[in-house]
Amino acid sequence: MIKPFGAKDINPAIWAVPNAFLWVCVGLCCVLGGCEDATYRAGERLYKANCANCHMDTGAGLGALIPPLANADYLAQHRDALPCVLRHGLADSIVVNGRAYAEKMPGVPQLSEVAITNILNYINHSWGNQNPPYRLDEVRELLQRCPK
Repeated sequence: MIKPFGAKDINPAIWAVPNAFLWVCVGLCCVLGGCEDATYRAGERLYKANCANCHMDTGAGLGALIPPLANADYLAQHRDALPCVLRHGLADSIVVNGRAYAEKMPGVPQLSEVAITNILNYINHSWGNQNPPYRLDEVRELLQRCPK
């Protein structure tokens, strides 16, 4: 039990409620912080398994063939299209940071909505990117609107 300094003569029952409240607050902070950290780590694992072969572990891409994801203006400019790009791929040429790329990108159709959300949030908060996070309901809605 945590007591304020010099409180040894005070009835311990008085401090029971504040102690319980303190531990609930600490627990919530750990759980909430841990959840965010866990989804980021899940996004990193999924990225490494599904994307890093082409875009590299550092998000640097591969020269003139594969566009970078690090500090990529394309991410913010095409936010609504990115869930569809992950699931269905990309056949069109694109411009990233002023440079054109024409290599086709295969999709990963077996990725769940949660996996896509985690990957996008990992990419959007790695390698200098500071884009707003995706919410799962947002990714679901955007996937519903993918061109067929």
